[in-house]
Amino acid sequence: MSAVHASSSRRLEGLKNISWLTARQLDKVLDALTVTTLEKRAIIFDEKDSRDLAHILLAGVARITCRNRKGQRTAVIMVGPGLIPCFPPPVAGISYDFRCEAVFPCQIGTVELDSLIEISLGIASADFRRMATSYLGGWGSVQIRCANFMCCTLEERLALTLLELSENFGVPDGTGLRLTLSARHRDLAELVGASRPRITERMIWFEQKHFISHDKRHVIVHCDRVRSFLEQTQIPSNSAVTVVSEKRIDKFSRASGSGARRSKHGNEGFVGPQVQRL
Repeated sequence: MSAVHASSSRRLEGLKNISWLTARQLDKVLDALTVTTLEKRAIIFDEKDSRDLAHILLAGVARITCRNRKGQRTAVIMVGPGLIPCFPPPVAGISYDFRCEAVFPCQIGTVELDSLIEISLGIASADFRRMATSYLGGWGSVQIRCANFMCCTLEERLALTLLELSENFGVPDGTGLRLTLSARHRDLAELVGASRPRITERMIWFEQKHFISHDKRHVIVHCDRVRSFLEQTQIPSNSAVTVVSEKRIDKFSRASGSGARRSKHGNEGFVGPQVQRL
C-alpha cells in the first residue's frame, strides 16, 4: 500500500458515521471514490441531480438547505465530515427544493450508491431500499407533512439543535463541548425555525441556566445539563406542559442590557475572526 493510499484510508477511518466499516471495506470504498474540491457556496448536489450517488464529505463544512413557505432558502442541517445524508423522499404536492452546498471550500468523495451498499452490507442496493422502506414505513413523510409532529417548544428545539451541532462540531473543553463552528443567532434561527430575536432571548436564558457558556468567542455546550433539561420536559400528554414563560425571558433580556452580545462588526452571537462563519 502506498503512503498516499494509507493516508487516505486513515482519513476515512476518522469519519464518524462510516468508521464502523472494516479496514478492507474502507479500502474498497477508497478505490471506488472520485474526489473533487469545491469552492465556498458551491452546490454539491440537489434534487435535480438524477445520478444515484453517495457523497462523502472528506474535509470542510456543508449544509443542506430548502425553500420555506415564503420561498426563502433556509438551512436545515449542518453537515460535518462523513457520509452526507440523502434527501427525504418526495411528498406529493410539496416542493422543498433541497440542496447540499459548501459552507467553506470542501473536498467531496462520490461513489455509486449500489457499490457503497454492496461494499458495506454485502447486499444489492434494491434489497436495501426495500428493507429500509418496510422497516421505517412512512414516518419520513409524516414528519415533513406535520411541522409540529414532535410538539417541541422553541426551547426544546434549540436544545436539540445545540446537541446536534455539538455531536458534529464539538471538541472537549472542560465540562462541555466547544463548538468549532460559530453559533450565530441568525444561523441558529434558521436551523430551529424561529426569528433571530427569539433565539437571542433563549440563548441568554440558556446561559443563565448554565446550559451553555462562552470562552472568548466560542460557545461551549454543557451537554449533560441540556440532556437533563430535555428529560425534564418529557411530561405525559395528560399533564400540563411546562414551558419557559415569556415574562421570564423578557426579564433576562432586560437584565442583560442589549439582550445580545455583539461582535465589533455588529453581528449577533459570538463571532470572531478565529471562528468559522456559516
